[in-house]
Amino acid sequence: MKTYKTQGTCSRAIEYDVENGVLTACRFIGGCPGNTQGVAKLAVGRKVEDIVELLKGIQCRNGTSCPDQLAQALETEIKNKEIIA
Repeated sequence: MKTYKTQGTCSRAIEYDVENGVLTACRFIGGCPGNTQGVAKLAVGRKVEDIVELLKGIQCRNGTSCPDQLAQALETEIKNKEIIA
């Protein structure tokens, strides 16, 4: 699992795995349990590029949100070519 340290949210980090461009596991550390568990369940099984498109820019506070942080983590990996989307 990879770990992404979140910024500007109640969650402290996101742990996730990606295989063949699909999110296979996702868990938020901290944050609102119901919301973060829901986002994780809805995201797992989807293509990374679709997750980024759906979640990027969602705001809660501080100009970001837990879903937006997940999108940012995945987008960074796409840009660094760690994920083939």
